[in-house]
Amino acid sequence: MIYFNSFVFCGFVCLIGQLILDNTKLTPGHVTTLFVILGAFLDSFGIYDLIIDIFGGGALVPITSFGHSLVHGALLSGINSGVMGLVVGMFSLTSAGIISAIIIAFFFSLIFEPKN
Repeated sequence: MIYFNSFVFCGFVCLIGQLILDNTKLTPGHVTTLFVILGAFLDSFGIYDLIIDIFGGGALVPITSFGHSLVHGALLSGINSGVMGLVVGMFSLTSAGIISAIIIAFFFSLIFEPKN
Protein backbone atom coordinates (compact mmCIF):
# COMPACT_ATOMS: atom_id res chain seq x y z
CA MET A 1 0.00 0.00 0.00
CA ILE A 2 2.92 2.36 0.67
CA TYR A 3 3.98 2.10 -2.99
CA PHE A 4 0.49 3.03 -4.12
CA ASN A 5 0.39 5.99 -1.73
CA SER A 6 3.78 7.18 -2.97
CA PHE A 7 2.64 6.89 -6.57
CA VAL A 8 -0.57 8.79 -5.85
CA PHE A 9 1.25 11.65 -4.11
CA CYS A 10 3.81 12.10 -6.88
CA GLY A 11 1.07 11.88 -9.49
CA PHE A 12 -0.97 14.48 -7.63
CA VAL A 13 1.98 16.89 -7.50
CA CYS A 14 2.56 16.39 -11.23
CA LEU A 15 -1.15 16.87 -11.94
CA ILE A 16 -1.22 20.16 -10.03
CA GLY A 17 1.90 21.35 -11.84
CA GLN A 18 0.48 20.44 -15.24
CA LEU A 19 -2.83 22.14 -14.49
CA ILE A 20 -0.99 25.30 -13.48
CA LEU A 21 1.10 25.22 -16.67
CA ASP A 22 -1.91 24.58 -18.91
CA ASN A 23 -4.27 27.13 -17.39
CA THR A 24 -2.00 30.05 -16.49
CA LYS A 25 0.80 32.00 -18.12
CA LEU A 26 3.33 30.80 -15.55
CA THR A 27 6.53 29.21 -16.81
CA PRO A 28 8.05 25.94 -15.50
CA GLY A 29 10.48 28.04 -13.44
CA HIS A 30 7.56 29.75 -11.73
CA VAL A 31 5.89 26.43 -10.96
CA THR A 32 9.13 24.98 -9.58
CA THR A 33 9.58 28.00 -7.33
CA LEU A 34 5.96 27.75 -6.22
CA PHE A 35 6.39 24.10 -5.23
CA VAL A 36 9.62 24.76 -3.32
CA ILE A 37 7.91 27.57 -1.40
CA LEU A 38 4.89 25.34 -0.75
CA GLY A 39 7.12 22.58 0.66
CA ALA A 40 8.93 25.11 2.85
CA PHE A 41 5.64 26.57 4.06
CA LEU A 42 4.20 23.16 4.90
CA ASP A 43 7.35 22.19 6.80
CA SER A 44 7.28 25.43 8.78
CA PHE A 45 4.08 24.24 10.42
CA GLY A 46 5.09 20.56 10.65
CA ILE A 47 2.59 19.46 8.02
CA TYR A 48 5.13 18.08 5.56
CA ASP A 49 6.41 15.59 8.13
CA LEU A 50 2.86 14.24 8.40
CA ILE A 51 2.72 13.97 4.62
CA ILE A 52 5.97 11.96 4.67
CA ASP A 53 4.51 9.65 7.33
CA ILE A 54 1.45 9.00 5.17
CA PHE A 55 3.00 8.81 1.69
CA GLY A 56 6.49 7.58 2.54
CA GLY A 57 9.29 8.06 0.07
CA GLY A 58 6.88 9.38 -2.53
CA ALA A 59 6.76 12.64 -0.60
CA LEU A 60 10.55 12.91 -0.76
CA VAL A 61 10.74 12.70 -4.57
CA PRO A 62 8.97 15.85 -5.89
CA ILE A 63 10.45 19.32 -5.79
CA THR A 64 8.33 20.14 -2.73
CA SER A 65 10.72 18.07 -0.64
CA PHE A 66 13.56 20.48 -1.50
CA GLY A 67 11.72 23.29 0.28
CA HIS A 68 11.02 20.90 3.12
CA SER A 69 14.72 20.01 3.40
CA LEU A 70 15.79 23.66 3.38
CA VAL A 71 13.48 24.67 6.21
CA HIS A 72 13.89 21.43 8.15
CA GLY A 73 17.68 21.74 8.25
CA ALA A 74 17.49 25.43 9.15
CA LEU A 75 15.08 24.85 12.02
CA LEU A 76 17.10 21.96 13.46
CA SER A 77 20.36 23.92 13.33
CA GLY A 78 18.65 27.07 14.57
CA ILE A 79 17.61 25.30 17.76
CA ASN A 80 21.19 24.24 18.47
CA SER A 81 23.22 27.17 17.13
CA GLY A 82 20.95 30.19 17.13
CA VAL A 83 20.63 32.64 14.26
CA MET A 84 23.83 31.56 12.52
CA GLY A 85 22.55 27.98 12.62
CA LEU A 86 19.55 29.03 10.55
CA VAL A 87 21.79 30.11 7.70
CA VAL A 88 24.25 27.22 7.90
CA GLY A 89 21.62 24.56 8.58
CA MET A 90 19.61 25.49 5.53
CA PHE A 91 22.16 23.84 3.29
CA SER A 92 23.16 20.95 5.54
CA LEU A 93 20.47 18.61 4.18
CA THR A 94 20.58 19.85 0.59
CA SER A 95 24.28 20.37 -0.05
CA ALA A 96 24.89 16.95 -1.62
CA GLY A 97 22.13 17.44 -4.17
CA ILE A 98 23.20 20.98 -5.02
CA ILE A 99 26.86 20.03 -5.47
CA SER A 100 26.07 16.98 -7.58
CA ALA A 101 23.77 19.06 -9.83
CA ILE A 102 26.54 21.62 -10.35
CA ILE A 103 29.16 18.98 -11.17
CA ILE A 104 26.88 17.05 -13.54
CA ALA A 105 25.83 20.27 -15.31
CA PHE A 106 29.49 21.22 -15.74
CA PHE A 107 30.40 17.91 -17.38
CA PHE A 108 27.32 17.98 -19.61
CA SER A 109 28.28 21.48 -20.74
CA LEU A 110 31.64 20.11 -21.86
CA ILE A 111 30.09 17.21 -23.79
CA PHE A 112 27.05 18.81 -25.46
CA GLU A 113 26.68 22.00 -27.49
CA PRO A 114 23.69 24.28 -26.89
CA LYS A 115 21.13 24.88 -29.62
CA ASN A 116 20.47 28.39 -30.91
